[in-house]
Amino acid sequence: MTSEEDIDRYRAPALDKGLDILELLSKVDGGLTQAEIAKQLGKSPNEFYRMLDRLVRRGYVQRQEGDRFFLTLKLFGLAHFHAPVRRLVSFATPLMREFSNRAEQACHLAVFDRGSVVVIAQQDSPTYWGISIRVGAQINLFNTGSGHILLAFRDEKQRRMMISEQQRREDDIPMPEDLGDKLRSIKERGFETMDSLQTTGVRNISAPVLALDGNALAALTCPYIQPVNGKAPSYEKVIDLVREAAAKVSETVAGTVDEADL
Repeated sequence: MTSEEDIDRYRAPALDKGLDILELLSKVDGGLTQAEIAKQLGKSPNEFYRMLDRLVRRGYVQRQEGDRFFLTLKLFGLAHFHAPVRRLVSFATPLMREFSNRAEQACHLAVFDRGSVVVIAQQDSPTYWGISIRVGAQINLFNTGSGHILLAFRDEKQRRMMISEQQRREDDIPMPEDLGDKLRSIKERGFETMDSLQTTGVRNISAPVLALDGNALAALTCPYIQPVNGKAPSYEKVIDLVREAAAKVSETVAGTVDEADL
């Protein structure tokens, strides 16, 4: 059986229609009519009538203002039945372990929470040397690779909010004057590398874990230490491995859609 035949065999057209509607309504603020939904999805209105009716009856979509359909908060509520951070860590842990084994370096995962960057997962190096950061440790947005990544891969409104919350904390670390230029550069190249401002001899390599909208959910960082062993992966190779691991976590957490399957 070919891969195309295999795809056809496991198609679920009704489920695809329902997911198409939910994903479309999640991107608009004012709701859409049945005709507008059909037009944007390239289908006839009749194809979606029964699906829309079921989504309304199950509480995922609400009908208002006559014939306009809006997404409810039911999906939001379902997502929060499980602690988001715990889920993120559970998805990321095996991929972080894979990275550390390949790179022979430690790594950690950090998120932004209430004015600071918080380490939520740590993976030690498989060798006898490496830098570890305590889970739960709070670090600064302005002088860390993780902080730069979390700022660079957020929209402007979110970025201003994060900076404002960081500045309200009593860290006594001013925002660099060139931060805006630095963040634009980081986003263009897709990762950050910088000498650690906390530990001599360490160079941080950081890459974003992205949501479907392109905003950073977390930052994956390797506190790179130059190995004496010439057989260990090079600094340039570790950069590639960090970016690859972050991309894999993004795919696992946010999910990906193969357009050929639709």
